[in-house]
Amino acid sequence: MKAFEHKYIETNGINLHVVQHGHEDGDVVLLLHGFPEFWYGWHKQITSLAEQGYRVWAPDQRGYNLSDKPKKSAAYEMSQLVADVVGLIKATERGKVCLVGHDWGGIVAWRVARAYPELIDKLVILNAPHSKALKSHVKKHPTQLLKSSYILFFQLPKLPEKLLTSAGGQNAADALQKTSNEGTFSKSDLEEYKMAWAKPRAMRSMLNWYRANAKSMTSSKVSPRVTVPTLIIWGVNDQFLGKELATESLAFCDDGRGVLIGDATHWVHHEEPERVTTLITDFIRE
Repeated sequence: MKAFEHKYIETNGINLHVVQHGHEDGDVVLLLHGFPEFWYGWHKQITSLAEQGYRVWAPDQRGYNLSDKPKKSAAYEMSQLVADVVGLIKATERGKVCLVGHDWGGIVAWRVARAYPELIDKLVILNAPHSKALKSHVKKHPTQLLKSSYILFFQLPKLPEKLLTSAGGQNAADALQKTSNEGTFSKSDLEEYKMAWAKPRAMRSMLNWYRANAKSMTSSKVSPRVTVPTLIIWGVNDQFLGKELATESLAFCDDGRGVLIGDATHWVHHEEPERVTTLITDFIRE
């Protein structure tokens, strides 16, 4: 099998760097990373899925690593993020894909599945709530606001990116280590992230996802119902998002199921890579 292929795909007026791997004629699995990762966050899943016959696409989403980084924060509003993914799906020339998303990638995946169900064969979400479930959950559980308080900090101009990229990105690396199980991120993993974060305008662009969507993320004219088959995988020890959000998100799915992984944190696909890959492949094959 060939090594990872690095390509640039034009979509929604920008160019996205996309790592591709696996059989050319295989069904496409599109993997969407979250903050503060990039395509590399899926490197274990990419290899495993490709070995099982799938064609895997793992983009750097807009603002991240090698993809284009529009300057204005409004360029990172949800409608633009969704349009990017729709363009990628159409570029696969498959008609439909299995869409997998973690964290922000999961939030975008939810919205794509709601607005464009005809493009999705199966939807897999890792530790990312349905926006309507999050809105309802916050009203009932104010402690969630404390868990999400970092979002308020990210609204500040310039200071968050300066803090996260200082000391060669060590502060951001420390945050990954402190919120994951011991040994989840190796030294070489963290070096990969630091190089991505150091790209010109990268950290500011990454934070602009929060700045552009802080007020509008839970509001949408798109139907909240998810009609495509959906699997939610959730690391129970997530410091940012309560596990109740997994069940509450399933309430918006016509055909959904959930798996709680008790020893995992927000970074479930890093901590339980084989189990996550097995769950995804079993779900796709059904």
